[in-house]
Amino acid sequence: MNSPANPDTRTLSEFESKQRLAQGGVPMGSEKLVDNSTEAVIAAEEFGFPVVAKLCGDAIAHKTERGLVRLNLRDAASVAEATDALLASAQPEDGARGVLIAPMVGGTRELIAGTLVDPTFGKCVMLGIGGIFAEALADVTFRLIPLSRQDAEDMIANLEHQSWFREFRGEPEVNRDELVAILLGLSRIAQNSEEIVSIDINPLIISEGSPIAVDALVEVKS
Repeated sequence: MNSPANPDTRTLSEFESKQRLAQGGVPMGSEKLVDNSTEAVIAAEEFGFPVVAKLCGDAIAHKTERGLVRLNLRDAASVAEATDALLASAQPEDGARGVLIAPMVGGTRELIAGTLVDPTFGKCVMLGIGGIFAEALADVTFRLIPLSRQDAEDMIANLEHQSWFREFRGEPEVNRDELVAILLGLSRIAQNSEEIVSIDINPLIISEGSPIAVDALVEVKS
């Protein structure tokens, strides 16, 4: 899908974006792309309930606004129904490829991470507090690529709301080594590809202390 802000770029589907990031060493949550409700139920049973189902297409970037995400599906019947409904809602311009089935990831904290090209300084990695608090807190930090391990650690330490990373509402503290690995992976991917314009991981959910990327989009040059 061509970016509305930049006709010279296009956004990969969520599935392709996650594949690109996983191949570059960024940990991704488990998921499977299916073509029909039978395959969806098989995938859900393999993962274990509850699961999430999302319509995936080459020209679909913002699923939530269109109601293309089904959360907390707890049995085979609800997975089959959700999959059929999602496929039926696809538009010809979506370039729909199928439905993504993934385990439902729980956590009360979210982060955002990614890369961008600053017009003055060049390629950067970004990390910030995400979720419903993102706009209110506006707590985001950037570092130039290539990122060192010290740079990645500093990015985490320099966010203002450090309580986000400590024990939180009965959940363990964030595994900083895992988060550092994600930031270094983003840096490495962006550094090694002239094609990539930006990467957006949102949200990066903290589940039992581990950051898990549950949605990601990669923008590339057309």
